[in-house]
Order: sequence, then structure tokens, then C-alpha cells
Amino acid sequence: MSKFEQQNFNKEKALIRVDFNVPVKDGKITDDTRIRAALPTIKKVLNDGGSVILMSHWGRPIKDMAKKPELTPADFSLSRIVAHLSGALGTEVQFAADCIGAEAADKAAALQPGQVLLLENLRLHKEEEKGDEAFARELAQLGTFYINDAFGTAHRAHSSTAVIAQFFPDDKKSFGYVMEGEVNAAEKVMKNAEKPFVAIIGGAKVSDKILIIENLLDSATDIIIGGGMAYTFFKAQGGSIGNSLCEDDRFETALNLLEKAKARGVNIHLPEDSVIADKFDAAANTQLSDNNNIPDGWMGLDIGPQATEAFVKVITASRTILWNGPMGVFEMEKFQAGTKAVAEAVKAATDKGAFSLVGGGDSVAAVNKFGFADKVSYVSTGGGAMLEFFEGKELPGIAAIKK
Repeated sequence: MSKFEQQNFNKEKALIRVDFNVPVKDGKITDDTRIRAALPTIKKVLNDGGSVILMSHWGRPIKDMAKKPELTPADFSLSRIVAHLSGALGTEVQFAADCIGAEAADKAAALQPGQVLLLENLRLHKEEEKGDEAFARELAQLGTFYINDAFGTAHRAHSSTAVIAQFFPDDKKSFGYVMEGEVNAAEKVMKNAEKPFVAIIGGAKVSDKILIIENLLDSATDIIIGGGMAYTFFKAQGGSIGNSLCEDDRFETALNLLEKAKARGVNIHLPEDSVIADKFDAAANTQLSDNNNIPDGWMGLDIGPQATEAFVKVITASRTILWNGPMGVFEMEKFQAGTKAVAEAVKAATDKGAFSLVGGGDSVAAVNKFGFADKVSYVSTGGGAMLEFFEGKELPGIAAIKK
């Protein structure tokens, strides 16, 4: 049972770190996924008879205002989301024009059970990103219970995510539902995976995924490599890859990964063939090619039918699945078949009882595009935080609560 679910927040003033860094255009929120994700945690506190003080960042105000003098703090104000948040919660949300200081302290002190206060953008203070202890202490004084529900910032050692927890006793700090779900799903895959365990790693560059692949060699039985990064492996082994994406300075890295996997008994699956194109364009001419013999002037933009069949066979036989990165340029219809087939295979394995975790922006976008987001076990919204977890790093925002 959820530890957060068991907590009683009656008469508590819960200081909740949320991630409301939502896209805004012309003053309106264009995607409120992060806001909706936080609602169950907020409502749990309110339903228990507590009050809620919300704190979040939005954008990179200090850096952006330094680059563009025409920008002001008003351009980064969370006041723009108050009306939307009030509607989503079904209750009026109060707003403090700063996250610290007299107004924030007074409004927090006056909160009654069932009421919600949103603080101004944390990152309008440079101390937030610096992990300043005095800043964290002032924030902590606003509430009686600290909840971190912002997994997307868990890899940052910021004041509101990693430093603030020390000012609350162990029984007065916890993860919220979002954070709890992300941590449990990630730990199930990386620490308690049922075998066979396949990791599907895609994307453009080997350099972006080296640490993930190396960390997975200790737990995965199979690693599928697709996307642009696969061509570096083929060229490193002497293949001809035409104009396909390649990191020539990573040949030794690619070969070392293959050697390490073989030594540890981990099966590395590279795509046998590709859908190749004469240019990077939705209207490009296409054909199929073996990945060791791609003609000059042509580039691989999706896995081919042989690779797809082989990958699907491995995926559907697995009991644990981690998917991070697409198999090709799935945004273009001509080059989406491989990624879609992988999504379907992950769904099929999940239907048979496998645990599947999809993490990383592009693979999350893919399962959403193909309508499988609710057909897998867990879709992480953590982005960089989840990637660092996969790499085996300790995330400051998690460590602060678990200590």
C-alpha cells in the first residue's frame, strides 16, 4: 500500500513541491499534464482536513533575463496559472507574489483547512538553484509537513527539492503520489526486475546513452539498440552506413560496450536492416537496406522489417521492459513503423503480465502518439531525472526524503 496514502494530514499545513513548469503560449496553458498529475496529492491533503502551500519553478528566469533585458519577472510569474489551477482543483487558489517574505508568511499562517496557496516562481530567487540553506529554511517555515511531488526536478540539488527536507522531522516529510509512483516504478525495473528483462534503448547518440547501457549490463538479460545511435555500432565494426547518423569519436565506446555485454552474458540486439532515405525529409525516396551496406548518399531513418520482427520476438518474451528512446524518426509517417511496432509489442507483453516502464521524452511522446500510454505499466514524466536514475546516479530529491 502507498505510504503517502497512509499519512493523515488533518490540521497540517502541507508545503508541497510540485512541477508546474507547464508550456504557456499567449498567456494560456497549452498542456496541463503536470498540473493534473499533482491533483491527487493536493486533494488527499485537503480531504484529510489539511491546507496546502504549493511551490514550483517556471522556466529559467535568472538566465533568460540576463540574456534578454526586455524580459521582466512578470514574464515568469506563476500568477498566470492560478485561474486554471483553481478550476482543476474545484477550489479557489490564493496567490503570494513572492515565495518568501512577509506576504508569503502571512498568507501561509492564515490558511485554514481546505485552503490552497500558490507561491510565486521559486527561480526568481537565484538562491533556489544554488541550493541555498537559508533560503530553504525560510521556505520550510511556511508549513508543518513537507511533500516532494516533483520527480522531474529530483535530480537537481535545489533548495526546494534537496535542501529543505532537513528542516522537517522524518515523520513530517514524504513523497507525494507522483514522486512515489515514479520511484517505485524505477526501482522495480532497476533493482527488482523479473527476468527476462529487456531494455529498449533508442535515440540519436551513443554518447547520450553510454551510462544507461553500462548500468543496465548488471541487470538486463537483453538490450535492444535502435534509432540513430545504432549506426555508430555498425560503422565501428567495419560496416558501410552511407550518410546515416554516426559518432566517429565513439567507435571504441561502442566496441567496448559490445565486449562488456558479451563478457556478462547480456544479449545486445542491433537492427539487421533499416528503412533508408535519400534525404532527411518526410517526402524522401525510401528503400530497404542491410545495415552494413547502406549506399552512399542514403541514411537510415527507421528499423526495417527484419529488425522489427527480431525485436518484437524479444520484447514479447520478456517479463520486465524498460523503453527509453524511439527506433527511428517516428514523427514522420514514412519512418514510424518500427517505433509503432515496438510500442505494440510492449503493450502485448504487458497484456501477458510483464511490467513495462516507458521513460524519456521521445519514447513517452511515441506511446502517446500511438495511443498506448494507458496500455503499459508506467509512463514516466521525469525526463532528465529518470535518465539519471537509469544511469545509476543518486537523485538529491529522492535521497533527501529517504535519509
